[in-house]
Amino acid sequence: MERRVIFFEDVREGGEVPPFMVERLTRMDLVRYAGASGDFNPIHWNERIAKSVGLPDVIAHGMLTMALAGRFLTEWAGDPAAVTEFGVRFSSPVVVPDDDKGALVEIAGVVTGKLDVNQVAVDITARSGDAKVLTRARAVVRLP
Repeated sequence: MERRVIFFEDVREGGEVPPFMVERLTRMDLVRYAGASGDFNPIHWNERIAKSVGLPDVIAHGMLTMALAGRFLTEWAGDPAAVTEFGVRFSSPVVVPDDDKGALVEIAGVVTGKLDVNQVAVDITARSGDAKVLTRARAVVRLP
């Protein structure tokens, strides 16, 4: 499948970045991420521990959620090096049930400004269920 290149000239302020939906985050994804990141905090895999500290269930790693938003940006831009600034605040956890469906995470973005040197500012929204899981999610992306 050939990728369409997004050019700075083609982007307009207020324009939407095409929505991206993560298939599902399952408990297996959390185990894989724990192995890759070294973050073995039991709230990411042990329901009893997660509930004992006041969480509704096992939750996804915050940095995994942030990484999904980063992938959304790099896939849109077509180049991982195109993201020159990226920051988020975590507002709600992604609760991952112990079933075969997992948790759906929806990520979308809007271009909020055209900057110098072919860069655009993008505000990102990330939701899981009815909860907004990232706030103040903003990035600067350099386009050809």
